[in-house]
Amino acid sequence: MLSIIIPAKNESAALGLFLESLRGKYRDAEIIVVDDGSSDQTSDIAIAAGCRAIRHPYSKGNGAAIKTGARHANGDVLVFMDGDGQHRPEDIPRLLAKFDEGYDMVVGARDGAGQASFHRGFANGLYNRLASWMVGRRVKDLTSGFRAARREKFLEFLYLLPNGFSYPTTITMAFFRAGYSVTYEPIDVQPRMQGTASHIRLWRDGIRFLLIIFKIGTLYSPLKLFAPVAMLHAFIGVGYYAFTFLSHGRLSLATIFLLSSSVTIFLIGLVSEQITQLMYRPTERKP
Repeated sequence: MLSIIIPAKNESAALGLFLESLRGKYRDAEIIVVDDGSSDQTSDIAIAAGCRAIRHPYSKGNGAAIKTGARHANGDVLVFMDGDGQHRPEDIPRLLAKFDEGYDMVVGARDGAGQASFHRGFANGLYNRLASWMVGRRVKDLTSGFRAARREKFLEFLYLLPNGFSYPTTITMAFFRAGYSVTYEPIDVQPRMQGTASHIRLWRDGIRFLLIIFKIGTLYSPLKLFAPVAMLHAFIGVGYYAFTFLSHGRLSLATIFLLSSSVTIFLIGLVSEQITQLMYRPTERKP
């Protein structure tokens, strides 16, 4: 059984046409619309379209809506889509076809034209390159909200997912860290339907998205993030020691600080690596 989960907040302008198209193509699928505390008719529109509507009493965030939908879904495969009309129902079969090849999660990868803005595209490019370095495999779209995953494996990491917009990053790195198979399928992203607007604000969420870079490292392999920083401190410390010794014939306090901080940072990374391994320890979870 297929479950399609759509987080939505004040998407009444686009949701009706989108659900009509989705329901027409996937009559046997379970379609769940999670209304994240909307002030419009989002829930009513979902019910009128023959979908399950689950409403949060107040806005909790996109990630929280995803978690609510996953908990209530009955399908063996979960498909996550946005409710603003950007994701095309026609692309779902191509994502699902990848499961026959043994993949556990398939992500719809946007091209440069599918990014909301130049700034978002530039930031996503940085995230993709960093994630690719961390996992040793090309990550084509780390933050895409259009993806399909096996339900039993997705639920394993539900407790790790944040309530905000960075859930795609978290679940992607969690799947890689656990050794599950992840692949990317190119998709076409449509312009937002008239009357809809992004809930992401550049300045409000800018720092939050920058923190994703550090979260990528700590989720997958903290030592890969901490070790270069420790080496940089050690390199500067040794260099400054050579400078002060040759110039003044002494060992400076700055050199001692840099070298000691290098060791401290490396040890923090080592401990973080062990903690991360405990986070991904196999556990008994009910499907």
